[in-house]
Amino acid sequence: MLARFAGVVCVALALSLACGGESEEDSPGSGGQSSGGQSSGGSAGTGGTAGDAGVAGSGGSAGQAAVGRCGDPVPAGAPTAKAPPKYSGGACPKLVPGPNTLTSTAERKFVLVVPKDLKAGEKPPLIFLWHWLGGDAQDFVTKGEIQAAVDSQRFIAVVPEKKGDLLFVWPVEIIQSQARVDEELKLFDDLLACVSQQFSVDPNCVSSAGVSAGALWTDQLAALRSEHLASFVSLSGGVGGVIRAWGNPARKLPGLVLWGGPTDTCGGLLSFNTLSATLEKELEADGHFFLECVHNCGHSEPPMAGAAGFSKYQSLWQFVMDHPYWLPKGQSPYLNSGLPKVMPDWCGIGQGSATPRTGACSSPSQC
Repeated sequence: MLARFAGVVCVALALSLACGGESEEDSPGSGGQSSGGQSSGGSAGTGGTAGDAGVAGSGGSAGQAAVGRCGDPVPAGAPTAKAPPKYSGGACPKLVPGPNTLTSTAERKFVLVVPKDLKAGEKPPLIFLWHWLGGDAQDFVTKGEIQAAVDSQRFIAVVPEKKGDLLFVWPVEIIQSQARVDEELKLFDDLLACVSQQFSVDPNCVSSAGVSAGALWTDQLAALRSEHLASFVSLSGGVGGVIRAWGNPARKLPGLVLWGGPTDTCGGLLSFNTLSATLEKELEADGHFFLECVHNCGHSEPPMAGAAGFSKYQSLWQFVMDHPYWLPKGQSPYLNSGLPKVMPDWCGIGQGSATPRTGACSSPSQC
């Protein structure tokens, strides 16, 4: 019976994850929208202002919202991220912008994207990017306009390549062995160790973002590596059902949960609408701050654009920059100032807060 069940799950996931979803971004100058009576209009690139931040249904707790963003001085007494782990392979290999190889249990490939004009002494944030089933690391770099993003918003991106032994790319399904999950966690640890060593990244602004299958893995990683991650971004991901459950992280970390509405499915067998809603319920119950964004274009890339001089994914990286590790539990500058102007007006604070986007979609379903 177990073998038969596993086969059913595999068929369902194979059909549902083979969708090649892509990253999303907001329209330039769109007005921020928030829930709980919060006003919009926080300016792009700022961390908001201090004030009472308790918002019913937001996943936050009452208290004063912290001010600041990645790169600001850490407030006295505030929590800081755990130091990067040691590389399991001994001496880290020399890393270069572009394709790299690192041994972590097995030989693994990844793409490193660094600002072209990285300055001496600069400590940029670090964002892990996990690709979708039908794509690869370079696809994410290209379609995500990642070089333009790191140049304009000053971060380093590490984009792991699938090992190639899993039908579903990353170890996200409930029938996946713990040993395989641990192997991918070790890859994260080793990449964090070596990139941090060579580039002196900001340890209090490490984030993870994924698309589709990569988002399902990011949602696992957020719980399993919360001692290192300041935030996470889930683009058509989620938890529950045939996907591994939410892992109850040791700390509260801000998240951005984005998907394509009721039609965000692949093959009609796995609903990212349901999976994302389940993730939000867990975040709400556990006291995490999060944004909900519903673009209503199914399992495809919505029509979005960044402001002049930025990539079309500007709002996603803005969210990361606005949520350093040291923010108080369940807090965000957005609770006081509202969402930044670069954030889509179909995003809100907390579950059920988003007004789903209407209008034409820029691309058909990727299913």
